[in-house]
Amino acid sequence: MAENEEQYEDKSNYGADNIKVLKGLSAVRKRPAMYIGSTGIKGLHHLVFEVVDNSIDEAMAGYCTRVDVVIHKDNSITVTDNGRGIPVDMHASEGKSALEVVLTVLHAGGKFEEGSYSVSGGLHGVGVSCVNALSSWLKVTVHRQGKIWFQSYQRGVPDEPVKSIGESKKNGTIVSFLPDIQIFAETQEYHYDILSQRLRELAFLNKGITITLKDERDERFHEYCYPGGLVSFVEFLNENKAPLYKEAIYIQKTSNDIPVEIAMQHNDTYQENIFSFVNNINTVDGGTHLAGFRTAFTRTINNYANKNNLLKGKGKTKDIDLTGEDVREGLTCVVSVMIRNPQFEGQTKGKLGNSEAKSAVESVVGDVLGTFFEENPSIARKIVEKCISAAVARDAARMAKQLARRKGVLEGGGLPGKLADCSGRDPSMCELFLVEGDSAGGSAKSGRDRGFQAILPLKGKILNIEKARIDKVLANEEIRTIVQALGTGISEDDFRINDLRYHKIIIMTDADVDGSHIRTLLLTFFFRHMPKLIENGHIYIAQPPLFKIEKKKGKSKFHKYAFNEAEKDRIVKEMNVEKDSELVIQRYKGLGEMNPDQLAETTLQPDKRSLLQIQLEDVVEADNIFTLLMGEEVEPRRKFIEDNASNVKNLDI
Repeated sequence: MAENEEQYEDKSNYGADNIKVLKGLSAVRKRPAMYIGSTGIKGLHHLVFEVVDNSIDEAMAGYCTRVDVVIHKDNSITVTDNGRGIPVDMHASEGKSALEVVLTVLHAGGKFEEGSYSVSGGLHGVGVSCVNALSSWLKVTVHRQGKIWFQSYQRGVPDEPVKSIGESKKNGTIVSFLPDIQIFAETQEYHYDILSQRLRELAFLNKGITITLKDERDERFHEYCYPGGLVSFVEFLNENKAPLYKEAIYIQKTSNDIPVEIAMQHNDTYQENIFSFVNNINTVDGGTHLAGFRTAFTRTINNYANKNNLLKGKGKTKDIDLTGEDVREGLTCVVSVMIRNPQFEGQTKGKLGNSEAKSAVESVVGDVLGTFFEENPSIARKIVEKCISAAVARDAARMAKQLARRKGVLEGGGLPGKLADCSGRDPSMCELFLVEGDSAGGSAKSGRDRGFQAILPLKGKILNIEKARIDKVLANEEIRTIVQALGTGISEDDFRINDLRYHKIIIMTDADVDGSHIRTLLLTFFFRHMPKLIENGHIYIAQPPLFKIEKKKGKSKFHKYAFNEAEKDRIVKEMNVEKDSELVIQRYKGLGEMNPDQLAETTLQPDKRSLLQIQLEDVVEADNIFTLLMGEEVEPRRKFIEDNASNVKNLDI
């Protein structure tokens, strides 16, 4: 007892000495995820966005027309703008250059001074100082007041005071930095597509600004400049779709000191595609401004339709009541608001909470859109007709969902009979293989590890959901089987990510044209109806080999697998075969040709297989490519094939 009492006294010795004070930027290095969201891929790219946002704030204030971003070969980044340049004069209370204050002091910046910026994306004042704290090195060059000013840092600590290194007739800021490997241990490699998506968004949102992205690793380069602003954004989003009316509807008005800007256009697809922004920040989780738009949009269309007796039933048919889901079917829309003091959920700013934003957007949409409908009755009637068609289909979808629920598809009921389930019950450890055909399914069932691997054979090709409403989707037997096996339900209203039975969903198809088509159909389904599975990293592509190369010499044998022709030729050369009879090359035309042991060795066993994880780096580009490849429009698809035909090296006909 005495020993236990002594230990208890030691543990309870909690006093002032136990309180650790993190000064300056040390708090950022200690808990980086609190400031940039994560230390993975998202956090890494967030560093670039914080620096770029400062340049965009200058553009919003009317002082910057160009921003250039460069990814260097060592994965360092340089952001250059032609704004006013960060102030370099002495800061009265801090006793050092304002430039050093901005780069080393949290919650410091021009965003807190009323006269500096009317609105801003980086309102927390921790942006560029966080970038400095989380970089191995950072260098800043400022062109201002006829001179060039410079300062460099090592992990947030200045090498020397700000100094003048020359004269200049221009203004602007240049920030270069290299993310710290001590912080970003997972990866330091920047993804061009992730940066490209954000920079393209910013160019759309800031009419007329020029933004460039150059990648010195492979010499890729893009220049983004859209004088049409949000209208150009909607046209870009609808590029491979068939618009319901020729020109996008554009709304720009200020309500309660909140500027509201909206562009929208319906197309003949069945998915809504809405992006919302606050002070140029993509609010991926929506918020009050988006809620205000949806409420006003639904109400305005219903008001117009009722006023013109467009929803009256005929005979025994009851009057139609359009829901938000009906009016947004096939809608492409961008909603952007500017708020002086936005309230976001966390530093990553995913959702807006300001109540005044909802009323401002509601007021603007109700007023301007109502007038537009009165002045453009032909467009208004086309929109209402589309909405009525959606409402009729919604009734059919409701009945299809009720049927699916009775069968247990949407409520996580019994498992489908064709599923060979695993014995494990921890979803984070379980895998589901979606396998093309019963033959390959049989081999996979025999070769799998029953403890954590489940097999679901698919019969033929699933429905192309890009061309179908939800009622048709739920009527497809193969899709119902997949949904039932996953246990999550389907679509936004019924989807439950926490009920997912398998955290690895692996698409395993043949390495031929039909296999590629089935894989694309499945990816289209997941992207349109279960996007959170892709966003959360649950979808994978199996990589079965094309060749088995076996060397026989006497009684000894050994073999290797190749995934393409080039790899096969390299392996054959390395084997150094003396006689042709010593070499046996088998080409697999399909998974069904592999016996269970071969399938397990090459595609099932975690320590030997090769998987590709599906990642959603550019939502806009993904939407475009699925529409192009799987949608109704033939001409864009033909052009895509013609433009890319030269890149195809092996085609199984």
